[in-house]
Amino acid sequence: MKTTAWGSQGLEASVEGLGAMGMSAFYGARDDEESEATLNRALDLGVSLIDTAEMYGPFINEQLIGRTIGSRSGEYALATKTGVEITDDGERKGTNGSPEYLRTALERSLRHLGRDTIDLYYIHRVDPNVPIEETFGAMGEFVAEGKVRYLGISEAAPETIRRAHATHPLTAVQTEYSLFERAPEVNGVLDTTRELGIAFVAYSPLGRGLLTGAIASTDELDADDFRRTNPRWSDENIAANLAVVEAVRSLAEAKGATPGQLALAWVLHQQGVVAIPGTKRRTYLEENVAAADIELSASDLASLDEVAPVGVAAGDRYPEAGLKAVHL
Repeated sequence: MKTTAWGSQGLEASVEGLGAMGMSAFYGARDDEESEATLNRALDLGVSLIDTAEMYGPFINEQLIGRTIGSRSGEYALATKTGVEITDDGERKGTNGSPEYLRTALERSLRHLGRDTIDLYYIHRVDPNVPIEETFGAMGEFVAEGKVRYLGISEAAPETIRRAHATHPLTAVQTEYSLFERAPEVNGVLDTTRELGIAFVAYSPLGRGLLTGAIASTDELDADDFRRTNPRWSDENIAANLAVVEAVRSLAEAKGATPGQLALAWVLHQQGVVAIPGTKRRTYLEENVAAADIELSASDLASLDEVAPVGVAAGDRYPEAGLKAVHL
C-alpha cells in the first residue's frame, strides 16, 4: 500500500491505517485470535498505522496490540488517544484534559503497549473545563521528553483546532467522515486542516459498516453492539439509509467493486484525507486494503455526490449524549 505524508510535521504512513477499536469494544463479541491474525495481516499488506485508545476496553485494545505486534513495532506507527478519564480499574469518568491526568494516562498507555514512545498521541475528546492551551502545553512536554512523536486531536471545532495548533503543531485531526457523514465539508473542519497543513483522519469511513451493505437490520448485530443505539441504525432510519447504499452498490458494480470499497475509495480521493477503517476480521481488512487501489474519475466522484450528497443520511451519527461531546 502506498504511503503518504500525514500532515506537514514529518509523519509518513499508509494512506489507510487500521482502526482497532472493534477488536475489543463496542462492536459485540471479541475474538482475540482472529484479531491477532488481522493485526499481523495488516502489517503484511503494508498498513503502517494502527489506531487505538485507552478507553477501548478500557485498556484491552492497547494490551492486545502490545502483545500481538509489539515485536514488529518498527513496521508501523502507533496512534492512541487520551482525554477521556479512565481509572486504573477501568471505570470511565468523563473528559479530563488536565496535565496531571494526561501524564498518568501516557505512562499507563506506554506500559500497556510495551513501548517507549507513542508515534501519534491524540486528545480523544476535548475537555470543556480545561483550556486547550493547557492540555496541549502538557502534551508538548511529552514530545520534548521523547515519549511522543506527534500530536493530534479528535472531534474538535475549527477554533479549538487553531488554538491547539498554535500551542503545539498538530499532525492530525481525527473526525468521522464518510458518504453518510460529510459535515466536515461544511462546518469548517476540513478547510481548517487543509489551511494549516494537518492531516484529516477519517474514522468510520464505512458508516460503521452500514455502507458495506452487508447488514440489513440491527437484528443481525450482537446484543451488546452499540450500533443498536445509533440513530442511523434505528428502525425508522435504516431503510432510508440502505436505499442510499443500494445506489452506491449500483455504481460500485460498474467498477467491479463492493459498495464499501467504493465508499472508502471516495474518502481516499478527498484532498488531505487519510482513513482508518476498522475491522476485526482478515476478510474485511483485505477488502478495505484493495479499495486503496481503486481510481475514481471526476465523473465517478460526481455520481457519488449525486447519490450521497451532504446531509443524505437519516438520523444523527451519535445518540444525544455522544453528540454533546463532539465538535467542542
